[in-house]
Amino acid sequence: MASSAAEASATLAELQKSHSLKIIELSDSIRPKDAQSAQKRSSGVSDASADSVENATPAGLEADLIHYKELFSKLRFSYVEQVTKEKFLRAITDNPPLFVEPSETAELEAQLVEAKAALKAQKLEVAELLARLDERGRQLSQRYESIHLRTTSLHSLPTVIASLESTISTLQHSQTPHPTNPALSLPLPETLSLLHSRKAELAALDAQIAALQTAIPQKTRELERLQAELRPLETQKKASVAQAKEARRRREEGGGVGDELEERGRWLRAAEKGLGGMLGVEG
Repeated sequence: MASSAAEASATLAELQKSHSLKIIELSDSIRPKDAQSAQKRSSGVSDASADSVENATPAGLEADLIHYKELFSKLRFSYVEQVTKEKFLRAITDNPPLFVEPSETAELEAQLVEAKAALKAQKLEVAELLARLDERGRQLSQRYESIHLRTTSLHSLPTVIASLESTISTLQHSQTPHPTNPALSLPLPETLSLLHSRKAELAALDAQIAALQTAIPQKTRELERLQAELRPLETQKKASVAQAKEARRRREEGGGVGDELEERGRWLRAAEKGLGGMLGVEG
């Protein structure tokens, strides 16, 4: 286990060596070679822009993009104005002056309309491409952040695994049998087996208790019936006991009727004992 954790940590470190993503490095991979050489020639501006891009955030890059769009729009207007002035001045200062016919002007205007339409189509295509690139870039950024967080958590896993293995080893070495209940010292598989068997026994006892609880009303009704049958017999018993006592008293006093009463008392006691045995009632 320890060797596998060490191997996983080493593999993770090896994979991270050559995967440091930076915006400036990504831009270098897609920038034309002429642009790269021109950027190297303008060292001062290049170093400053490289530092700003390397340490940039998405919000900062978006603000810079808006600023450059506005700046290039102003520069384009100034360029068009300057070129127009130069062409006009060159046209009126030439000798002889350059005259443009109306047909040439109309032809140039038609060409301009076509060029503007083509430029507009290209702008729409570029805007759509930029939107897709922006969405793709945001998705990749989120995935990169997620992978970075997972990688950070993976860095701590080998240490946690090693600590847990050390704790398990310590517990295994320090484990001693329970002094009164050996079942408390069983390993996990035997403990689970014992737990399952105890659960099965508990389920069987629950089923028996449920069956007995179902039979309680019937037993209660049967007990009430037996008690109702027993009441007349108890009354008869009391009467027989009283008659037997009276017969004994008369026998002791003397008389011919004593033997008959004694015989009758024996018969009543035998009948009482037989009824008690039948009903399960002790006399």
